[in-house]
Amino acid sequence: MDLDVVEPWLLPLDVWHRAKGGRMVEFAGYMMPVQYEGIIAEHLWTRENAGLFDVSHMGQLFVSGEGAEAALEAVLPIDLSTLLLGAVRYSLLLDENGGILDDLMVARWAQGFYLVVNGATKWDDIGTFRELLPDEVTLNHLDDRALLAIQGPKAFAALDRHVSGEHPLSALTFMKGGRFSLGGVEAWISRSGYTGEDGFEISLPSEAAGHVADLLCGEAEVKPAGLGARDSLRLEAGLPLYGHDLSSETGPVDAGLQFGVNKRRRVEGGFPGAARVQADLANGTARRRIGLALEGRMAAREGAKIFSGNQEVGIVTSGGFSPSLQHPIAMAYVDTALAAEGTALSIEMRGKRLDAKVVSMPFVPHRYHR
Repeated sequence: MDLDVVEPWLLPLDVWHRAKGGRMVEFAGYMMPVQYEGIIAEHLWTRENAGLFDVSHMGQLFVSGEGAEAALEAVLPIDLSTLLLGAVRYSLLLDENGGILDDLMVARWAQGFYLVVNGATKWDDIGTFRELLPDEVTLNHLDDRALLAIQGPKAFAALDRHVSGEHPLSALTFMKGGRFSLGGVEAWISRSGYTGEDGFEISLPSEAAGHVADLLCGEAEVKPAGLGARDSLRLEAGLPLYGHDLSSETGPVDAGLQFGVNKRRRVEGGFPGAARVQADLANGTARRRIGLALEGRMAAREGAKIFSGNQEVGIVTSGGFSPSLQHPIAMAYVDTALAAEGTALSIEMRGKRLDAKVVSMPFVPHRYHR
């Protein structure tokens, strides 16, 4: 017996996924469904109807206690003074050199702050927060909760049939959340997601996840969708994935994520890596994250080298065939001088050069409900 082998964790819906025909793969230390009936079918269904994604591998954290707001601002480049009750905001966890350790969501709850961090980095994130937050501030890992995402233009109609609360579900606009009863289950629901479509993320007790998943997939508009469609949808939406398009080698400015550093904090600093962020905002960066549209049918994959003529100028960080656009697309970092829309480049794949040009992101327009 190999004692060094670590078995992947099972999601609360593991049995449910398998019963639905989910093809399970290991991702971020968890067994997760990569697809059910097919990635392209699930992708297009979500664009036209509503897909239900299990994202329970993500880390759900709660920060509370005396001085929690000031303490969290000392760790994150966020302006919590402008974050209203129930509001959700994107932010970044940076190291002392301004490199990105993770990107995350922060919501203000009545008694503290609710954070959602990436599954692949959550244990390191928890360690970082516990190291940097003072003793009087409590960090709870909400590991008894599942996280579901219902995404697509018909997500609201399907979800609205099953929720009640102090406010109607229609009161939620993009990046707003609240507490609701969903099929008799208490849930925190925010109008947010990772597909570029209108949709909702639902935090609920793990033991109720199967009941709620059955309830939602019982609606004609909703089908389960896996990791494959989630990845192709987020790529079309121009949304970076940590560990691929973001790492400790990238900073907020070269990643095009300076909006994750709120205006007051850009001036005041006072967070890890502030000096680099302020310098990059003032002076620019040597490289930038861009979108690329490719000719032909062959997709460029992560790690592929990018050329301007015979000079290597960048690297692909995410790539694939776009089901919505019917041609390959990619995200990449290139020299800033070559980041302008319309710039012609080439990508090396399997000994061939693929023609590509820089295009604006998102590749497919966002349809958030604002």
